[in-house]
Amino acid sequence: MAATEMDAAEAPPKGSKKPLMLGAVLALALGGGGFYAVQSGMILGHAEAEAEAKPAVSALPDVTFVPLDPLVISLGRGANNRHLRFQAQLEVESGHQEEVAKMLPRVTDVLNGYLRAVSVDELEDPASLVRLRAQMLRRIQIVTGEGRARDLLIMEFVLN
Repeated sequence: MAATEMDAAEAPPKGSKKPLMLGAVLALALGGGGFYAVQSGMILGHAEAEAEAKPAVSALPDVTFVPLDPLVISLGRGANNRHLRFQAQLEVESGHQEEVAKMLPRVTDVLNGYLRAVSVDELEDPASLVRLRAQMLRRIQIVTGEGRARDLLIMEFVLN
């Protein structure tokens, strides 16, 4: 029994966990409050820096759209559809509008020739429209001269 009395006398008294818990709660509350203050812009001017970081709205490019005459392309035999109706517009810089308009008969000829040469399977595939558009634009740029036709906007591409 003497050994147990000596162990009890030598053991330090147990402390309360109350101060530790209170410190943890206060640390979480202050950390959350500090995060909110910085995030909302009350400290360090975060909101001002965000307002300055927004890019200014740039002006739209100076372009004009030149409409192409609608085309009706007859498809070959064996096709489920008999005709392709195609209508588009060319996006050109405003200074080149008249030059491109003078070349419209040649543009129509190039598009007619290209669309007649494309296989019916390729015309019927919805995924091939992007490739067809790129091919037509490249041919138009060759006819009108480099730097005049910026883009080809397809308005109607109907197989019937």
